[in-house]
Amino acid sequence: MLAAALALALASPPHGLVDASRLVPDALLDVRYATADNFVGKRLYPEARCLLKRPVAERLARAAARLRREGLRLRIHDCYRPLSVQREMWAAFPHEGYVANPAQGSNHNRGAAVDVGLATLAKGPVEMPTRYDAFDRRAHAGATEGVSPAARRNRDLLRRAMEAEGFRVNRMEWWHFDAPERKGAPLLDVPFSAVP
Repeated sequence: MLAAALALALASPPHGLVDASRLVPDALLDVRYATADNFVGKRLYPEARCLLKRPVAERLARAAARLRREGLRLRIHDCYRPLSVQREMWAAFPHEGYVANPAQGSNHNRGAAVDVGLATLAKGPVEMPTRYDAFDRRAHAGATEGVSPAARRNRDLLRRAMEAEGFRVNRMEWWHFDAPERKGAPLLDVPFSAVP
């Protein structure tokens, strides 16, 4: 009995975060916050990982399977984000709509949001409306002005696959998708190293 309880505790840590790359092993990890190539201009994460609440990771895996049938794979830019990192982002760019105010937190801080793009199965680039974390109108989820027809098709294909699995796009960012598990989920400041 005790061994079963211990196994359950290890399988479901109190924070509920899991490594989503184990469920979507063919996804490309392009986590910019693990590098200095981001809007803050410095490395914010100790390593490139995609941590999510387990049900969110399972949704992402199903969306990835839909995209695979289209000859595409996910390019993952961000998943769970510690609240302490959210504070650094806000200090660098305090503009609601583009960066969440840490007082309310982001759904990334809850392990219930992902920032994703697309790549070919051969890991080649796929045209999207903007580069990741672009703070301009072309990044809006429904933007048409200045966005090529190919980029709109790819953006819409990504959105259909994600929405089919219950995600909701952020109207300001074509790459940002919130999962239903965000509702009632606590803000977390768990270090990446705490998730096996």
